[in-house]
Amino acid sequence: MDVITGTPHPSPLREDTGTPRRSARVALVQARWLEDPVAHQRRLADGIAAAASEGAAAVFLQELTLSRYPGDTPADGVPKDRAESLLDGPTITFARRQAAEHGLVVHASLYERPAEDDQPDDPRGYNTAILVAPDGTLVGRTRKTHIPISAGYYEDTYFRPGADADPFPVHDAAGLRLGLPTCWDEWFPEVARSYGLAGSEVLAYPTAIGSEPTFPAFDTAPIWRQVIVANGITAGQFMVVPNRWGDEGDITFYGSSFISDPFGRVLVEAPRDADAVLVADLDLDARVEWLRLFPFYLTRRPDLYGGLVQEVDPVRDGHGAREAIRASLAVRS
Repeated sequence: MDVITGTPHPSPLREDTGTPRRSARVALVQARWLEDPVAHQRRLADGIAAAASEGAAAVFLQELTLSRYPGDTPADGVPKDRAESLLDGPTITFARRQAAEHGLVVHASLYERPAEDDQPDDPRGYNTAILVAPDGTLVGRTRKTHIPISAGYYEDTYFRPGADADPFPVHDAAGLRLGLPTCWDEWFPEVARSYGLAGSEVLAYPTAIGSEPTFPAFDTAPIWRQVIVANGITAGQFMVVPNRWGDEGDITFYGSSFISDPFGRVLVEAPRDADAVLVADLDLDARVEWLRLFPFYLTRRPDLYGGLVQEVDPVRDGHGAREAIRASLAVRS
C-alpha cells in the first residue's frame, strides 16, 4: 500500500508569536473492499500500521469500513437484522485492536443495529461513525444525518437519519477538536457550519461515492471534491475524506480521498484506483488566522436565515427527484 505524504503548506497568514504552533499529524486509509473479511481487515491493518509508522496521531477509515456497500440495490426484508452491535461488533473490535497495537486514535464506520426498543417497527439501522482511543475507549459516535435517495445509492431503505439530541457533537482526541459526519453530509454547508459553531477544527467524512448508474458518463469526482473543499473554507475546517475505490455491484467507487485545509488547499490526495495511505500535518493555528482575517462566524446574520429551517415542499424543492427514483426502480424490476 503506497504511503503519500503531503508537502508542507505554511499558513499565508503566519504570525510569529514566538511560541510553538498547534499542529497534528493525521492519516487516512483508502482501500478497495475485499470479499474475504480476513483479507480485508489485514489490508486495512497494513494501512493503519503504515500511518502509525509515519507518526500519525489519528487515522481515518472509509464509510462502512468492514462491509460491502449495500445501497446499490434497494433493501428487502429487515435490513437491520444484518447490522452489527456498536459496542462489541466486528468494527469496534477491529478499531480497538488497531488503536491499542499502534497507540493512535482510530476512526471507523459501521452499519449499527438499533436497540430493540428503538423504533422496533422501523426495519432500518444507523450508518454510524466511531472514534476509538488507544486504551479502547469509545470516544464518541455520530450517526449519519442526511441520507441519499438517488439511483444506486438507495440508502434510505437501509439507514434511518441520525437524530440525536446533539446532532453535531465535537470530540477531543489526538490533540484535535473533531466532528464525525458521514458521506452525504459532506454536500450540506449547514453541516460544516454547525460543527464549526460547536467548536470543531477538523471534520472527518467517511465516504462511499462513485459512479452514477443512471448517468454512467457523468464523473462527479471533481464536483464532490470542490464542494467539500469549499465548505471547509467557509466553515474554517480541515477536511479529512477517506473514500473507497473499486467495483461493487452497480457502483464503481472512484477513490480520490483527500485532506484539505481552511484555505482551500488540498494537502494530499489519493489516486482513483489504488489502495493508499495519506499523511498530512495540520497547522491548527492557520485556522485561527484564517477566521481572524475572514470572520465568517462573527458576521453571520442568523436573524435572516429562518427560511432554511422551514418545512420542505416536495414539489417546489424536490424537482422530480422521487419520481426519477421510482422510474429507475421500475426499470430494475
